[in-house]
Amino acid sequence: MTTVSDFSVPIHSLRAVFADRFNTLRDQMAKRAVYRATVSELTFLSGRELADLGIHRSAIKSIAFEAAYGK
Repeated sequence: MTTVSDFSVPIHSLRAVFADRFNTLRDQMAKRAVYRATVSELTFLSGRELADLGIHRSAIKSIAFEAAYGK
């Protein structure tokens, strides 16, 4: 008696896996760059300039996080 087994498993190419991981890493790095630039720009403003914008100095990191990553 002969048996035939067919295992059809989707095979992702190694290139596709690396490309996906690279794109994810690139996106994360871009978001981190936006976060760091926003923190840097807001940190260099004076207290008066921040007050004119309605921003307290303690809110800089949360504002930068929202700018980079969304809510």
